[in-house]
Amino acid sequence: MGYSNKKGSTPIEKGYRFTVWAPNADAVFVVGDFNKWEKTENQMRENENGWWSIDIPEAKLGDEYRYRIVNENNEYLRIDPYAHQVTNSVGNAIIVKSERTEKEIMFMPPKLNEMIIYELHIGTFGKQGTEPGQGDLEGAIKRLAYLKELGINAVEIMPLAEFAGGYSWGYNPSHIFAVESNYGVPQNFREFVNEAHKLGIAVIVDVVYNHFGPSDLDLWQFDGWHENEKGGIYFYNDWRSTTPWGETRPDYGRNEVREYICDNALMWFQEYDVDGLRWDMTAFIRNVYGHNKDSQSDLPEGWSLMQWINEEIRKYNPHSFTIAEDLQNNAYLTKSQNDGGAGFSSQWAAPFVHAIRTALIGADDAHRDMDAIRNAILHRYHLNAFERVIYTESHDEVANGKARIPEEVDPGNASSWAAKKKSTLGAVLIFTTPGIPMIFQGQEFLEDDWFHDQDPIDWTKKEQFTGILQLYKDLIKLRLNCGGQTKGLTGQEVDVYHINQDDKIIAWHRWDLGGPLDSVVVVANFSSHVYENYLIDLPAVGKWIVRLNSDGKNYDKDFGGIGHHIIQSKANEKDDFLSQANIDIAPYSAIILSQEKQ
Repeated sequence: MGYSNKKGSTPIEKGYRFTVWAPNADAVFVVGDFNKWEKTENQMRENENGWWSIDIPEAKLGDEYRYRIVNENNEYLRIDPYAHQVTNSVGNAIIVKSERTEKEIMFMPPKLNEMIIYELHIGTFGKQGTEPGQGDLEGAIKRLAYLKELGINAVEIMPLAEFAGGYSWGYNPSHIFAVESNYGVPQNFREFVNEAHKLGIAVIVDVVYNHFGPSDLDLWQFDGWHENEKGGIYFYNDWRSTTPWGETRPDYGRNEVREYICDNALMWFQEYDVDGLRWDMTAFIRNVYGHNKDSQSDLPEGWSLMQWINEEIRKYNPHSFTIAEDLQNNAYLTKSQNDGGAGFSSQWAAPFVHAIRTALIGADDAHRDMDAIRNAILHRYHLNAFERVIYTESHDEVANGKARIPEEVDPGNASSWAAKKKSTLGAVLIFTTPGIPMIFQGQEFLEDDWFHDQDPIDWTKKEQFTGILQLYKDLIKLRLNCGGQTKGLTGQEVDVYHINQDDKIIAWHRWDLGGPLDSVVVVANFSSHVYENYLIDLPAVGKWIVRLNSDGKNYDKDFGGIGHHIIQSKANEKDDFLSQANIDIAPYSAIILSQEKQ
């Protein structure tokens, strides 16, 4: 079926046609500016399957309106479920141009093995100046050049569909087709996407289909019908309605609801030209309680909905991609639909983030589990290493009782030596482990505390921690092989070949095809000790150049600058590795090495 823009308010030769689904209504009217909100002037005609429609010649762009739904002796004034703009979450729908964005450039998103994601929240990222209030899309547009300079080539925007109230993370959508009114209007988001594309940055939008609302929700008992005091036509009306966020799980088995969600997913591509979607907590779409353990609570219609929408998205744009947040280590999310999978391109990797955060935050070196770190580096869902998004900070990981890595390491003193060292060690892990690396806004300049929607990013830290910011820039350049010396970091292959549980040293080899300028070795020290002349195997004899040392004084004046720029390896006849070398490595630090062509 795919996306239909013939629902809601759509332009006709003269005026607008209004179409709404209300199968239990006795009568439906449109009231708005065009008829001075007269209750009975524009009565809609009933069509098949509970759809109602009317053409109103007097309706024009910018007019506000609602549907007046009559059910027996009750009447309800409802905001159009397909409204692309609303005055606010409890206000009126607005007639706007619903059209495909004008492409200013032919943009191709980066391949998954070359993608660097920056997760951001418009309300706190796009804040300009010190005046009260929150950020908006215009402010976020002004920050895109900074992201380009950082090296980012994909932004993931926390949900920007209209939500209840003035501040929110966005995971409480009231009107999923409307751009949040506090962030701007649809045209502002079109401009955001266009500007991002001009700078070579792909745009990923967070969408929330595991529940709606739960507040300011006109979909609730939309046409008056409901069962068991539940939500009516758009929702399950039995035990399947239950979610951690209220009794508002959409009815994935009802065709009109499935179309509603599919229409919304496709809208972001067709009308705004986005490149990808990140689905919030798919575990609660495929299962009532959000886990893999109890098949009795599975929702097969939720699974088939994800399969269908992912298929429709790729039909529209084969270069588009979708990312699942499931966090239940379910490999079938990224399997193809032909193999019974949900068809996502990638998914957030809980096995990575949980293991690495534990390793970084722990105060006692003796309890640091190097095997857990190894497993986090090696983990993958299938043969493709880039079916996972890896990170140490996200909106969830730095809130809900958890804070940024520097704050977790040293509470109240997030700029201490230990906080800086461990957080930058974590950064090296993100950018040198197989997977799609993602950072959360401000992570690159040591933003501390926890995330909440009324606390804008402290952009002064960008100037305060210029060295830490430079470290992230250098890591991104290496990850993308910008210097032509680290091709292996874009490749599939990895071998964690050195694990020292006592000294807390770990080393891994990354490669695409292998050899000079391709093979990359990372050695990481997860202890507070300096190691001099530490013997490490290397995959080839000869000169190895340290492309990055996270202990460099250029990154922070408190760092030690321990280590050498060039390491000479010698033939090793004792084991399978071709060579060995002695290295110096600083506490809570990592070095990245590769060879030149001879």
